[in-house]
Amino acid sequence: MDDVDHRLIAALRFDARAALSDLALQLGLSRTTVRSRIERLRAAGVILGFSVVLKDDVSADAVRALMMIGIEGRGADRIKRQILGLPEARAVHSTNGRWDVIVELGARDLETLDRVLDRIRRLDGVATSETSLLLSTRHPGR
Repeated sequence: MDDVDHRLIAALRFDARAALSDLALQLGLSRTTVRSRIERLRAAGVILGFSVVLKDDVSADAVRALMMIGIEGRGADRIKRQILGLPEARAVHSTNGRWDVIVELGARDLETLDRVLDRIRRLDGVATSETSLLLSTRHPGR
C-alpha cells in the first residue's frame, strides 16, 4: 500500500458511500484509477467490506473492552486489517511490551462481545490474548 491507498482508505472511512467521482476529485485521481484501486484493495483483503455506522454505534456502546493480543510470526499487519474490518472494532493500537496489539471493542451486549473475542482469537497468528471490560470512564475536567 502506498500513500494514495492510505488516503483513499481514509476517505472511505469518512464516507464509504462517496461517489467514485467525488473520491477521484478529492484525491486528484481519475475515476477509473479510484475504482481499480478499490478493487485491488478488496482483492488483496485490505478492504474486507463496507458498513454503516449508526449514531448509536459511536455514542455509547453498552459493553466496551480492551483486548490485548500477542501475535506469533509476521502477521501483525494482516491481523490488524482483519480486526479493523469487524464492526465492533473501535480502534487498533500497536504497542510494545508483552502485547503486540491492543484493540478497543464495543458491543451491544456480552454475548456479542463473546462472539467477537472468539472470532479474533481464531485468526491465524493470534497466539495469546487477554481482555478487560471497561466498567466506567472518566475524562479530564469532568
